[in-house]
Amino acid sequence: MKKLLKNLRPSQIKKGISYLKKEGFAATLRRYRAAGATTPDPKIAYQDWIINHEPKYAELQEQKKHMFEYSPLISIVVPTYNTKKQFLQELVDSLEQQTYGKWELCIADGNSENKLEIEETIKRNRRIKYVLLDENKNISGNTNEALKLCTGEYIGLLDHDDILAPFALYEVVKALNEDRQTDVIYSDEDKFTTLNGSRFQPHFKPDFSPDYLRSINYITHFFVLKKSLMDELGGFRDEYNGAQDYDIILRATEKAEKIVHIPKILYHWRVHENSTAQDIGAKQYAIDAGKKAIEAHIERNNMPGEVTSLDGKSIYRVRYEVDDEEKISIIIPNKDHVDDLKKCINSILSRSTYGNYEIVIVENNSTHASIFNYYKKLEKNNRIKVIYYEGDFNYSRINNFAIDSCNGKYLLFLNNDTEVITPEWLEEMVMFAQRDDVGAVGAKLLYPNGTIQHAGVVIGLGGIAGHVNSGLSRYEAGYFNRLRLVNNFGAVTGACLMIKKDDFVKVGGFDEELAVAFNDIDLCVKMLRLGKYNVYTPFCELFHYESKSRGLDLEGEKSLRFQREVKMAGEKWKDELEKGDPFYNPNLSLYSGIFEINK
Repeated sequence: MKKLLKNLRPSQIKKGISYLKKEGFAATLRRYRAAGATTPDPKIAYQDWIINHEPKYAELQEQKKHMFEYSPLISIVVPTYNTKKQFLQELVDSLEQQTYGKWELCIADGNSENKLEIEETIKRNRRIKYVLLDENKNISGNTNEALKLCTGEYIGLLDHDDILAPFALYEVVKALNEDRQTDVIYSDEDKFTTLNGSRFQPHFKPDFSPDYLRSINYITHFFVLKKSLMDELGGFRDEYNGAQDYDIILRATEKAEKIVHIPKILYHWRVHENSTAQDIGAKQYAIDAGKKAIEAHIERNNMPGEVTSLDGKSIYRVRYEVDDEEKISIIIPNKDHVDDLKKCINSILSRSTYGNYEIVIVENNSTHASIFNYYKKLEKNNRIKVIYYEGDFNYSRINNFAIDSCNGKYLLFLNNDTEVITPEWLEEMVMFAQRDDVGAVGAKLLYPNGTIQHAGVVIGLGGIAGHVNSGLSRYEAGYFNRLRLVNNFGAVTGACLMIKKDDFVKVGGFDEELAVAFNDIDLCVKMLRLGKYNVYTPFCELFHYESKSRGLDLEGEKSLRFQREVKMAGEKWKDELEKGDPFYNPNLSLYSGIFEINK
């Protein structure tokens, strides 16, 4: 918390403590932003991060002395065509500076106009293998010719104008020694323009996130895979030129038994007028090739659907076919607040395009006659049933109680203070929930003013768990498009959460010891422990009038109960909190909620 408070004035701190007690972490953060409190310049923050986290000269020297038990030869593959001499020289220099020395550089040149310059650059190092082709075979063909030169056990892909951090191969081999079953490795990356200029726009990536990868090639660089796996894949394919790396990454990760992410900046991506680093939407042929690669990927994996690019960029949306229109049971706990419930129910009935659903309202100790009169009207609709839970309020117990009354294959837990915006909201959620490898599915929830209330939950944020992107506009892209694209998170909110009924029952439902807070996160943690992915989709939108029905959570006795549940959640998720959320990079702050760098 000190890192967050560091940028606040004393008056803001005093007000912030008051808001924190009354409104909680996410709401306080929204006020903090709205008040215009200063936040660290991301460029300055990143330069500080480099100083604080990357190895100094002495550590690099120690790395050179280190003897690994397993010391594989790494073949670095580089296709060239009219590559600037300076770019290639800097690439070679970055390899010669590696603290792990067992590498070879395999270059295939497509008969460049400046081939003599290229040959002059590489001839001094015997670890460089080079073939001059009779003609330019384009990037996939040139890369495949370079692959023929490889004799290493692992292959690293490097673009002709980029460079590696001096400790890149050391970190790769270190990871291989930690798990010899590793098939694929990828790292974090940043960008640069000139060798002596500042590095910028670091991409601190999540661990392997299949739904994010189907939305954007977030892996890109540095990508390393077993040579035997590359041989099995048959190399690169000409028909995917422009997104040939996307295609190979999709195919490799499909077959890989073990995928390892190294959360360190090992790759520096050069920005210049002809590079895709300059603008992800700069080349239409690359956008089209990326779409084609995803289409082939989902076909291979028996996941039929339609792929579209968004906003003329290399970012994508996949609309998967729903296998069968299985019944969805929408469970809504309720106490009084007839106007809120009416708005919620009316939005479901009037806007939903999915046909096969039922609504199960769990009545809990209402006292107003108006709500019971409304129930009588609702029960005339054969889609709707009202059941009665007479115990004290316990969110977990109330929802668990409802399960026996649900006839659906899928359960959708929905707060009574929500309002459907997207007509295809149920289709959008069930297309993910139907997959065997998916646990919980969450939506984009908005405050009435159109700002984000929920767009994914990070385990460990704020100490236990918290929403990311809270308070941002619904139209913002977020950190590397994670707000606007389907991707995976450690958890999603129970205010609108879909899950297979069988999975819910298998893990014992909601933990009834977590009466109000963190029960939804706990359910998602259970899904992670089953080896399933939790999915956030921004293409399912609802308004959420947060905590309107039950009031805020940090008042009087509620504060004591909340603290008990914080402690209980911390004990239950001890391993997850120690390891960190796999879908949130450890180099990002656990205090800001907007993907700021943890300096």
